[in-house]
Amino acid sequence: MDQRTVVITGASDGIGAAAARALSERGDRVVVVGRSAAKTRALAEELGAPHHLADFADLDQVRRLAEELREAYPRIDVLANNAGGVMGAREVTADGHEKTLQVNHLGPFLLTHLLLDRLREARATVINTSSAAARLFGRIDLHDLHNERRYSAQKAYGDGKLANILFTRELHRRHGDAIATAAFHPGVVATSFATESHSLFRAFYRTSLRRFFMLTPEQGADTLVWLATTRPGQDWTPGAFYEKRRPQRTNPQADDASLAAGLWDRSAALVGLPA
Repeated sequence: MDQRTVVITGASDGIGAAAARALSERGDRVVVVGRSAAKTRALAEELGAPHHLADFADLDQVRRLAEELREAYPRIDVLANNAGGVMGAREVTADGHEKTLQVNHLGPFLLTHLLLDRLREARATVINTSSAAARLFGRIDLHDLHNERRYSAQKAYGDGKLANILFTRELHRRHGDAIATAAFHPGVVATSFATESHSLFRAFYRTSLRRFFMLTPEQGADTLVWLATTRPGQDWTPGAFYEKRRPQRTNPQADDASLAAGLWDRSAALVGLPA
């Protein structure tokens, strides 16, 4: 069997790096994508893997990344949209979008679309890293996606993670004939998550007691690796949301088909793609 090509964004640290190591050990060609040049290069050198740089807070960098991936890899078997993060005070990017929404949803949405024909040709798997925050804090309003009226760091992050699940559902509805999709919650993982944020998440993730109740990055990456290496339609159901390798219910909005379709069209308009 030919070696598979697995692209992982947000792979320079945390569960992305753990998944990259695990999949590389299994024999896949892992393509490491990260924001930090030093961390991304270090992991790529450790694995003997190719790497690319992109900051999803800049959509031109996402577009450049897509061009690089298309040029370098004729076939992409797995795309793991793992890049994301929680911010602090409300910030608008140079693209005109609330930063949390862009980094967690609009960037991965755009990248997936720019690779869509390549993914369909390979009958690829697309995995979106979501979070329990989708259930705890998410409440999407298509008329206020940028949270101009009701911003908080927690709500913005919850909305972004809920958008990951809705995107998974709608990608399955539109392209499930050729692409297998899944979203998953990695658990509460002891990583550098939220270190650049001034939200409550930062204090939670920096507590000295975290080693007693948080998962290791390897444990957090387990469901991602499982989804990437098993058979969609047989071992797991495409279009679903997973935690600890099992389908889970999440925010009730995640089951709203009209909201998923509306978010797709609104997101396409925001990043300059046809609906």
